[in-house]
Amino acid sequence: MTALDLLDLDPSLTEEERQIRDVVRRLVDDRVRPHVADWYEEGRVPARELAREFGKLGLLGMHLSGYGCAGASAVAYGLACQELEAADSGVRSLVSVQGSLAMYAIWRFGSEEQKQRWLPPMATGEAIGCFGLTEPDHGSDPASMATRARRDGDDWVLTGGKMWITNAPIADVAVIWARTDDGVRGFAVPMDTPGVTAREIRRKMSLRASLTGEIVLDDVRLPADAQLPEAVGLKAPLSCLTEARHGIVWGAVGAARDCLETTLAYATTRTQFGRPLAGFQLTQAKLADMAVELVKAQLLALHLGRLADAGRLRPEQVSVGKLNNVREALAIARQCRTILGANGVSGEYPVLRHANNLESVLTYEGTSEIHQLIIGQRLTGLSAFA
Repeated sequence: MTALDLLDLDPSLTEEERQIRDVVRRLVDDRVRPHVADWYEEGRVPARELAREFGKLGLLGMHLSGYGCAGASAVAYGLACQELEAADSGVRSLVSVQGSLAMYAIWRFGSEEQKQRWLPPMATGEAIGCFGLTEPDHGSDPASMATRARRDGDDWVLTGGKMWITNAPIADVAVIWARTDDGVRGFAVPMDTPGVTAREIRRKMSLRASLTGEIVLDDVRLPADAQLPEAVGLKAPLSCLTEARHGIVWGAVGAARDCLETTLAYATTRTQFGRPLAGFQLTQAKLADMAVELVKAQLLALHLGRLADAGRLRPEQVSVGKLNNVREALAIARQCRTILGANGVSGEYPVLRHANNLESVLTYEGTSEIHQLIIGQRLTGLSAFA
């Protein structure tokens, strides 16, 4: 039991779950932590190399079954996300987008041929996927998407653009959502298809150890079998978002834990006015409040994971987790920064990097306002989206 495990939660995990968590933690400690501050500062990340290493460990699409996927539990997947994001949100995003968005969309809605073509190499990290839903003018309102797919003989022709797409600059396949005469449909689009271009988005102040891009679709001609046959309507991409948000619920806990562990170590060794910072009442009050919020977030993530494994997890429950855990993780990161003082803004410590990353996590996969409205609709039975 560590100092931060105030409620002794570790025994509530199975032996297998603890083993998976510990293996991912060791990989992250060895492969990511020594380098991630430099990746962040330089705005780069060896994503393909990392993907192959994560694939060897079975982390890519690990909660899916078949096609080379590990078939792990939702809790095990969540614990993996927690350890990945304890290193950096961008690294966890690489895994989440690959497995919970791109791979899940193909696994859930694709044809058998699409699954056989894409899922095995994606599970090993040899192929990278991305998920094209957000557009330059349509983020929280995907129902207003401008990307169009029209029939031309037996083919589909896609026109439009997607924005803020994780993994896009290096992706081999994009799951693109477009409006058709029959409603929203999904397509598995090889990124080397003529008319597809991807531009990396630079000058980010957040998620700098993550590759983000814009995808332009200029009369992209696809065969009929590029369409995901089971993806009908906007409910399909929204279900993918629910899948990905579960990983975020856990990942935010990892970022908050790393901030608090760093700060606790700092406060117990940094001396001011003749005593450690941790010996002052105001500092202990901050540490106590943050530890309470952290353990509450851990409990919430674990509960949602158990619901998912029982097949009883509902979208609004995931919204509760995403809204609470990311919001509290960001508050913890900001508070930790105050205890570190000037050192809190130094890249030698991960705290402000986590805080900057969490500003993006707060927005993507549904802003706080969107999740408040999802929860509000569940409480009142009334939609306030329009």
